[in-house]
Parts: sequence; C-alpha cells; structure tokens
Amino acid sequence: MTINTTQDQGFTLRKAPTGIRGLDKVTRGGLPAGRPTLVCGGPGCGKTVLSMEFLVRGALEYGEPGLFISLEEKKSSLIENFRPMGFDLASMMDQGQLHISQIELDQVNIIEAGDFSLDGLLIQLEHGISKVGAQRVVLDTVGRFFTVLSDSRTLRREIARLFDWLRDKGVTAIITGEQGDGQLTRHGLEEYVSDCVILLDHRISSQISKRRLRIIKYRGAKHGEDEYPFLIGEEGVSVFPITSAVLDHAVGQERISTGVESLNDMFGGQGYYKGSTVLLTGKAGTGKSSLSAAFVAAACEREERALYFAFEESPSQIMRNMRSVGIDLEPYIKEGLLEIHSFRPTLRGLEEHLISITNLVEEHAPGCVVLDPISGLMDVGSQQEVKSMLVRILDRLKGQGITLLLTALIDGSDSPVETDAEVSSLMDTWIAINYNQEGDTRFRSIFVVKSRGMDHSQEKRRLVITSEGLEVRK
Repeated sequence: MTINTTQDQGFTLRKAPTGIRGLDKVTRGGLPAGRPTLVCGGPGCGKTVLSMEFLVRGALEYGEPGLFISLEEKKSSLIENFRPMGFDLASMMDQGQLHISQIELDQVNIIEAGDFSLDGLLIQLEHGISKVGAQRVVLDTVGRFFTVLSDSRTLRREIARLFDWLRDKGVTAIITGEQGDGQLTRHGLEEYVSDCVILLDHRISSQISKRRLRIIKYRGAKHGEDEYPFLIGEEGVSVFPITSAVLDHAVGQERISTGVESLNDMFGGQGYYKGSTVLLTGKAGTGKSSLSAAFVAAACEREERALYFAFEESPSQIMRNMRSVGIDLEPYIKEGLLEIHSFRPTLRGLEEHLISITNLVEEHAPGCVVLDPISGLMDVGSQQEVKSMLVRILDRLKGQGITLLLTALIDGSDSPVETDAEVSSLMDTWIAINYNQEGDTRFRSIFVVKSRGMDHSQEKRRLVITSEGLEVRK
C-alpha cells in the first residue's frame, strides 16, 4: 500500500495517491486515506470516469483492490465504455483486482417497516469489500436513494451513517453526486459529511468545451484552491495544476544557437540562454517561422530533441517551405529528433491544447519547443485565458530546463508592439521583425527589444532570406 502523509499544525493526515495525472499535485498527495470523498458535478462532467480511474490506478499502481458500486450504469456498459481508455476492467475482475456490482434500488431493501434504511446497501458493500479485499470503494451515485424519500432528517441520518460506516471500514472511498440548483448536490447533504469535496464542471463557451476541477474542502490538509483545467482523453483524466506559484526556476550559463550564426552575433556570438523563453514578433511574412525552423534545426544538429507546434501549416507544408530557404527538416524527423504537430487552435479548447502540449513534452523529452504562432490561440479563449495557459506552459518548461520559442503575429507599427496575449513581459528575450521601405525597395529588419542577463546588440539590422538560408546583416 502506498500512503502519503501531510502535516498541518502538528496533525498528520494519511493520503492515498490517486495515480491520476495532475490530481495528486492539486491535492498535495492524494485523497484522504480511509475516509470518504465526494465528487460532484452536472451530467457528463466526468464523475464516473475520474472515480473508475481512481480504482484502476489504485489496483495497478499501488496494489489496492477496488470495489465499484453502480446505481445507474450496467456492469457490461462500464466494461465497454472504459475499454477505449485502455482499462481492461474484465481482466482486472478476473484477477481479483476489481469488483463491479450493479445494484437496483429494490435490491437494497430501502424501506423496512416504514422507515428509511441503508442496511441493504451496507450489506452489499460488505460483501463486495470482502470479495476482493477492497481498500478503495466507489459508490456511483448515492443521490439515487434520494428519489425514494422526502424526509430530509431521516435521509441526513442515514447518509451520515453510510459515511461513518465507510470510515470505520478504513476504506478510501469516492461517492459521486449530481450537482444541485445553487448547491453542490441536489439535496445538499453529502458535502457536509465528506472529508473532501471535489467539484467538476463542464461548460461550453463560444462553442468550445471547457472542463474545470476545484477542491471545495479538504479536512485536515492544505490543498490547491484554484480552478484547474482538466481533460478526459484516451488515457483517462489529466488535471493541469499551476506548476510554479513561486518563481524559483533554476538557471544556468549555458548558451544555445539561434540557428542563424549572424543572429548569434547579436547576442555576443553565443545565442540564447538554455532554458529561457524567446518571443519573435512581426507582421505576416517577416520570417518568424523561418527563424523558428532554423532554431529547431540547430537543436537537432547538436542531437537535442525538439517539438514544433504549428497552428497554421501542416508538417509537409512546413518542410516544403523551409527547404526553399535552405532548411531541410525531414532528416531530423526521420531520425526521431524532431516532431511537428499541426492543428488549428479552434480544433479544441485551451485546456485540451494545454494538456496535449504538456503530455507530448513529457513523452518526447525535448530540449527545445516552438509554438508558432500563439496569436492563433486568441480565437479559442479570452486574452486572460490564453495568457494563463501560456504562463502554465512557460512555468512547466522552465522548470524542466527546456528552451521555449514563441512566435506572434502583430500588425501596424514599426515599433515593438505587444502581443494580443500580452506575454512580452514574461519573456527572457524578445526579437521584433518588421518590413521597412527604402525608395522602391522593401526589406526585413530585425532587432533585439530585450534579452535579460546578457549583452546584446541595440542595432536594427537586416534579415535576409534566400534559397541558401537566413542571414542577419548590419
């Protein structure tokens, strides 16, 4: 059994890690061990998925068998519904790691001698726990019992008895509940007797799906108090916590190439700091993507893995276009050093982009990441939402020592212009590219707006793009 502990004011609380990506960070170790947790929310918000994954991860990763009591969904449906996530519930049941029991309301003898009683349910729970030696229990959903009783005092008594029974058994339990009108649950009872309450929210904004998770209370322990985006994907639930509330990222002196030798000269001949954040801004066609491609090509040349997220062009289009300026990315892709992921920002919500990007970073373990261009994300969320997403990505990558390069499309002025997402103040290096006119000749200009912690050129220079490559000239 794996148990985390947390100490607050001299009291030590045992926690059971969930194994759900990101949730243990938000809860600072997991759910209260040996105690009941309420997971509530509206229809389709993910209560059953999160609860079942809690059991599956507990059995497979922590050796804690689980019991799932369903009051709504058939056992066969649960087995089929979770198969696409890679959860083989039938096999786990055969191996004694999991027991699923479907209960009809008339099976639990709810009405006994005219009084409401959950004795029938407790008998079912006792049997299920004994069958596999369950250390984790899910009851989905207790609100079904409320349909047979209108006496709130009796109901409150029996619900409290159920929760106390689970505590006495020492099982780590999740009870799911449907969200009520103006309260956490329909009858407003379970949240008062639960040791931990997690609210799931699924909302639609501008035709984009958004999921949020919030810990309403957690007795005896500190926890994250914000709303956290989460995703239900092919591998289950992923919660994205704020990764760095304190600015304590480690820094070093190592420098890496920009990918253009003459651009390196604008930074003392050495390029960017490794693990820093770089912003390229400019009008359409000024060369932001070309500089980005040169940057990842240089990373691959030194056998450093790179990820390129493109929001406007397909991988084949990027490779074709970059060959026209002397940058051949295809060999790096074949060698597995470079991955290009292309998708329209409007394909999914910001939360899905956020978690998808960070998951790919974890899988690919790159040294450099490019997002090109971040201005496209403004079609999916508000300025504050996009900035919040980018800050979380920035913090995550900085914490891992990964160099992040962002491009942003701007319009109008010859002077440096803030991006729509207002992230320039967060950047370590900001490079502005523009078009300038001399008579009938138009040319690209480039200059370093800022670069923290290093000497850099104050000059505006020319950026020349030819079939042989990119060059910065005085």
